[in-house]
Amino acid sequence: MARIIVVTSGKGGVGKTTTSAAFAAGLAKAGHKTVVIDFDVGLRNLDLVMGCERRVVYDFVNVINGDANLNQALIKDKRLDNLYILPASQTRDKEALTQEGVGRVLEELAESFEYIICDSPAGIERGALMAAYYADDAIIVANPEVSSVRDSDRIIGILGSKTRRAERNEEPVALKLLLTRYAPSRVQKGEMLSVDDICEILAIELLGVIPESKAVLAASNAGIPVILDTESDAGQAYEDAVARYLGEDRPHRFLSEKKGFFGRLFGS
Repeated sequence: MARIIVVTSGKGGVGKTTTSAAFAAGLAKAGHKTVVIDFDVGLRNLDLVMGCERRVVYDFVNVINGDANLNQALIKDKRLDNLYILPASQTRDKEALTQEGVGRVLEELAESFEYIICDSPAGIERGALMAAYYADDAIIVANPEVSSVRDSDRIIGILGSKTRRAERNEEPVALKLLLTRYAPSRVQKGEMLSVDDICEILAIELLGVIPESKAVLAASNAGIPVILDTESDAGQAYEDAVARYLGEDRPHRFLSEKKGFFGRLFGS
């Protein structure tokens, strides 16, 4: 049975699509057949981050409307055999996503895939609610700032009340927190919330902490999921997060500032 994971946040620009691409690539790299779906109808950025924008012919809405089948719309990743992308439409609005239509597509995907990643738009509008409705797990992406954390708390409330699991009185959606753009030096200066502060406010499992890194933007511009950049801190942090999701016990790295040679030598 496929596991449906929604990658969501209350605030825009926190790194949801980067996380969706990295997480999907990480699961595929670990040997799991994975598909990632772009729910951001009207904007569509996932195909850019995945480097397959020129290969889009049919999209998610085409499949919902019966204009194309899944085989026509799914794009196979060139780097990982187990990874597929279902892009969003750039020419429709979010009303094109219906609960029945989304459910039908997810049901068909579940026959072939182990993991289905739903890349949600920000906020609580229709596209975000559709992305979250069928979820088994939710990765809540937040930056270490007050507005992002407050909006994440709102999303947690929605995931607890407006999903299929909530309606059916089933086990609730499993909530996991992923902190992005974390800079220990700024935390020390009081410019960012600390990991402990955020975990205390949101009270959900910490899946990973992604350090602030130029590698994220470079990877996005190159159309490569940053997790495949194994030399970068961000790539390694995403790899750790995927491993934890799959049940591996890994310590959280990148919570403190890296020391240079003299810092290590003199302990300062």
